Amino acid sequence: MTTTLGKDRTGTGELPDLLRHLDIEIGVDAVLPIAEVAGLTGNTQHTLRYYERDGLMFRGVECTASGHRRYTERDVHWIDLIGRLRSTGMPIRDVRRYADLVRAGDGNEVERLELLRGHRRHVLSQLAEVTEHLGAIDRKIGIYADRLGDQVSVRPQRP
Repeated sequence: MTTTLGKDRTGTGELPDLLRHLDIEIGVDAVLPIAEVAGLTGNTQHTLRYYERDGLMFRGVECTASGHRRYTERDVHWIDLIGRLRSTGMPIRDVRRYADLVRAGDGNEVERLELLRGHRRHVLSQLAEVTEHLGAIDRKIGIYADRLGDQVSVRPQRP
């Protein structure tokens, strides 16, 4: 049986936003070697090993008898989440704390929620600051475009 990461497999139309961009097909019970997971997630094998060593994974990655790592679909989703948290500026200590809470299981959802809401506030603050900076850049572009008149054919557009 094959499943597609990033697409609704429940039939409910619901899918966490963090997984919506993934479009990876693997077998439901399939395991992937580290090289494939590195390619799928855009991480290096070194980074994936670091995630394990530093306690960032929600569980231990399975290994074959010969010591080769094998990742599941759930591991790939988790690695994607780590990447998103890190790319939005979440410190490693907070990612580790979140992973610790997930590993601990049910009963700490309030702590998880507080951690994620705190990070969300931080991201929104950064977004507002960058948007303000973009406005200043757009104003300067407008000044120069107006001065140059017809010499400039394209004006900056807002995303």
